[in-house]
Amino acid sequence: MSTDMQIFGTHDHQTLAQLRDVASRAVRVALMADGHVGFTMPIGGVAAYREQVSVVGVGFDIACGNAAIRTNLTADRLGKLEPLADEIADTISFGIGRSNRANDAPTDNALFDEDGWEAVPPKERKALLDKARAQLGTVGSGNHYVDVFADETDTVWVGVHFGSRGFGHTIASGFLALSQGKAWRERAPEREALLDLTAPLGHDYWTLMNLAGRYAYAGREWVARKVMRILGGREKELVHNHHNFAWRETHDGEALIVVRKGATPAFPGQMGFIGGSMGDDAVIVRGTAGDSELQRAALYSTVHGAGRVMSRSAAKTQVTGSMMRGWVAEKGVVLRGGGLDESPHVYRRLPDVLTAQSDTIEIVHTLRPLIVVMAGANEFDPYKD
Repeated sequence: MSTDMQIFGTHDHQTLAQLRDVASRAVRVALMADGHVGFTMPIGGVAAYREQVSVVGVGFDIACGNAAIRTNLTADRLGKLEPLADEIADTISFGIGRSNRANDAPTDNALFDEDGWEAVPPKERKALLDKARAQLGTVGSGNHYVDVFADETDTVWVGVHFGSRGFGHTIASGFLALSQGKAWRERAPEREALLDLTAPLGHDYWTLMNLAGRYAYAGREWVARKVMRILGGREKELVHNHHNFAWRETHDGEALIVVRKGATPAFPGQMGFIGGSMGDDAVIVRGTAGDSELQRAALYSTVHGAGRVMSRSAAKTQVTGSMMRGWVAEKGVVLRGGGLDESPHVYRRLPDVLTAQSDTIEIVHTLRPLIVVMAGANEFDPYKD
């Protein structure tokens, strides 16, 4: 198959080899400037198919994404940041397999009554519903976070990054097993599974992937608004995007299924929130006006973050606690949680990857981190992207 391929930025051999492998099955592919090696498909990869969806392309953290709320507050009205950071860490549930501890946890959300749950095997449905109810509005660990920012006008923003938690992970694992002729709970190798959306298995996956998308949106918005209320603010604007998901889209007149694994939709005029690391600025961006050839080649996509340059295992031997603490202290960030494998040292610098995408997006706001809250240093989370 001859596949169109657009690459932003520079990448190592293994990442490019993964992209070429995906291209051998896809109609079109692109790689964003924050790209790095993933499972089967590189993080930062975008792939378009004809009536097929890639289970491992969407990934285990289905509908992982970023949400940011612009508040009516200015940074000088926040008061002391340390107590606010403590209250956020105490109120929001971070870490592996956690349940939402808040007394207003959204366990009665309308999405739990949707017909899409019928696509879960009957014997598995109640357990998955119970897990999903308990975890809605929890953040997880790894690179998932709650941040408080100030923009160039000193306006306060709340930003969050996480996905569909154990619900999405269970869906991905279940359909990966079913695609290989195994039972729902049986462990299956992490290899490509292209599902035909006109077949029952593909139809059911698509139904539950979209349900996981609504679940992730509900969770992120609940957390961001909860933190906003802790700060004493009101919502003025919401910017919200998935980056581990698949969409039905039309490109150059052809209807395609577009999978973005660690890549953010960026159609002309579309807003997005892109985080840096715990010690770097984040940005609010907008897809460039017009409809350029480069935007079309990117399948109207952009980066979802800065992108790793060091593996988690390498970080544990090459980054020290003093290095990480020194970086965030110099930036003036109040940090709660966070491990060495999430230190700024393990990431690219966000301005560099944004420059590589500069003809497809424009920066609307630059967000300076004030508070960063993450799970503790030693937590492993199987539900992270």
